Amino acid sequence: MATKNTTGTARRSAAPGKRTALPSEETHAGPGAARASAHADADANVDEEGALASTYLVPGLERGLRILAEFSAREPVLGAPELSRRIGIPRTTTFRLLQTLEALGFIERANGDRQYRLSVAVLRLGFEYLSSLELTDFGTPVLERLRDATGLSTHLLIRDERDVVFVAKAQTREPMFSSVKVHVGTRLPAHATVHGQVLMGDLTLTELRALYPEKQLERYTDRTPATVADLHARVREFAQQGYAVSEASFETGISVVSAPVRDQSGRIVAALTVTVPRSDIGEAERVPLVSVVCAAAIDLSTRLNYRPMHGDPTAAQAAQASASGARSRGFHAI
Repeated sequence: MATKNTTGTARRSAAPGKRTALPSEETHAGPGAARASAHADADANVDEEGALASTYLVPGLERGLRILAEFSAREPVLGAPELSRRIGIPRTTTFRLLQTLEALGFIERANGDRQYRLSVAVLRLGFEYLSSLELTDFGTPVLERLRDATGLSTHLLIRDERDVVFVAKAQTREPMFSSVKVHVGTRLPAHATVHGQVLMGDLTLTELRALYPEKQLERYTDRTPATVADLHARVREFAQQGYAVSEASFETGISVVSAPVRDQSGRIVAALTVTVPRSDIGEAERVPLVSVVCAAAIDLSTRLNYRPMHGDPTAAQAAQASASGARSRGFHAI
């Protein structure tokens, strides 16, 4: 709605300043000149609309949101001087913004009142967003069935730029596996996890370079891709096989199997995963586990109106999730 209002305002404001060509002028100048004039007017309108649209940005709101975005799991506590330096605004302005955010409940004092951390209002917004996602509505029962079939904790993730975000989960009821707990809202680096590498399966090398302009990627283990080229190779590998398996490649003692979830357009919108609390998955267990995870991913994709195309590798893996194959390792068909 805001875009329509902005565009409409721009067009109305542009009209009085333009002189309408008279029929005689168009006749004398010729049709070619008239078309050129029309194109020039159209270009001018586009430029003017873009300029006017940018004037609708509220600097104070923009700066306040940028302050909130600076807090992360790696840096949960930040002070005004550091925030001022990062955003490039005076300290006095930063203090005023921080006081406003604190009054509204989005941040709170930490470490003797000299630093700040995110507060409950941010969490409330996050949960309101998650509850509005059709993805989680459809995904939760699928996660629960996958958990019951495997006895393992299951999760649903989406990508937010360079991070993956856990948006839904079904915690295992098995006591021996219950030590692995990931909370909804947890963020992990996309490039360093198979979740992220699955979620980036639609991206081209050019798009990956735009997302990661640095020459060297931050490495967490010796299995983390070192460059964008390495990352692209990993992404293409997982896209072609329709799933990904990680055996302690990001966190010691944790293995995962992850598969992409697609929407009606065929675009990857989420990753569905199971977590195995061991550093390796035996080959006999791996095959049926991959099959049931892929079957669950296709089930959720179908609920989002995706119709698997011929040659979809995830669907091909899901087809192997027969009752006999799954039960050979104690799993149930999804």
